[in-house]
Amino acid sequence: MHKLFFDLRATHNPHRWYLPVEPNISVGPPGAMFMFGGVGLASAVSAMERTCDRPVIWATAQYLSYARPGSVVDLDVWTPVEGKYNTQARVIGHVGDKEILTVNAALGARPSDLSEQWVQMPDAPPPEDCEPAAHWRHVQEGLHSRLEVRRAKGRYGADRVGHPEADGRSMIWVRPREGFPIDTAMLAIMADLAPSGLGAAMGRNAGGNSLDNTLRIRRIVPTEWVLCDISMSGMHGGFAHGSMHLFAQDGELMAIASQSMIARIRDNATDR
Repeated sequence: MHKLFFDLRATHNPHRWYLPVEPNISVGPPGAMFMFGGVGLASAVSAMERTCDRPVIWATAQYLSYARPGSVVDLDVWTPVEGKYNTQARVIGHVGDKEILTVNAALGARPSDLSEQWVQMPDAPPPEDCEPAAHWRHVQEGLHSRLEVRRAKGRYGADRVGHPEADGRSMIWVRPREGFPIDTAMLAIMADLAPSGLGAAMGRNAGGNSLDNTLRIRRIVPTEWVLCDISMSGMHGGFAHGSMHLFAQDGELMAIASQSMIARIRDNATDR
């Protein structure tokens, strides 16, 4: 097994894994940090892939509560249906008796020579021609400090204020700073950057707390950078909805993601 972005650990039970929550997989202001939702999904899909010895086809996480640094998330893998080519699985992540997230998924692969891609990568400058995108809170630690982000379309961080994207669309190139490979887990983490598209669409210091995160894997290929093509569909009643296509540098569509989020507008917030 290759090294993961997070410290997922096995137990004597092949259906139970655990994840120490450290600041480097957490987000939020000092004193109120919590595990990044994408890490929750990523750790669950990694646990399922290792338990089932099959690749994830799709996975969806429902976020129920927060896990704080210093706590340990236990991940219990359930496999109610195991077929010839695919497995239906579920993970319940909890800290003690408190459920943090539930992840449902299908895993497997079928023998087939067919491979098609109808969604094409949009025209975007390569990452080396794009400006680095600074997080609006000027993050110096935590998960965001471990990802390099470059703007391909739209604005990011404090630069977005007063410059809304009328089509609700933004594009960012993302790669892990520590050289981790692009796999299902890393794509799950990148997929949870979708809330940044809300601030870009509105032209405000805005984002969201994810209610869910769904990831559908098409085909993962070697790539250093991932183009995250984010489309915000709309918002109403304090909730926003968006989707993302994740492309390799050569244009290969690797995954599709979508989520709903609690919209957070921070016009009067200060950097903390």
